[in-house]
Amino acid sequence: MTPDDERFLRRAIELAAEARAAGDPPFGSLLVGAGGGVLAEERNTTVSGRDITAHPELKLARWAGRELAPDVAAATTMYTSCQPCGMCAGAIERSFLGRVVFALSTGQLAGLKPPAPAAGARLEGPFLYEEARVPVEGYYR
Repeated sequence: MTPDDERFLRRAIELAAEARAAGDPPFGSLLVGAGGGVLAEERNTTVSGRDITAHPELKLARWAGRELAPDVAAATTMYTSCQPCGMCAGAIERSFLGRVVFALSTGQLAGLKPPAPAAGARLEGPFLYEEARVPVEGYYR
């Protein structure tokens, strides 16, 4: 970890504290460009915004996908107070961000939270491959 990494991680933690003070879950993130300037900052707003997807990492990945060319996005670093969840990690990958530096790991976070109830949704499939592949086939070539 570089001194800049440490400074930006501390800012992500400050954003997490701001989220908590506003009544939201305590998570914060920022996106830093290749030259070291902060491009955007976000904090969790899942409670205040009544949006279960309003994680700061997802908001920044969506912003980067809209506002940055893939080569510019690839030169960025996201600093975040906690390791991105699966939803956010998928968005980060699709927005072509180059690097993610996080403070708390998923395991460390789990140790700070009460046990979560078991997930309720069951995934079933795959089904109807021959039909489902028709609109997809050839798209990614």
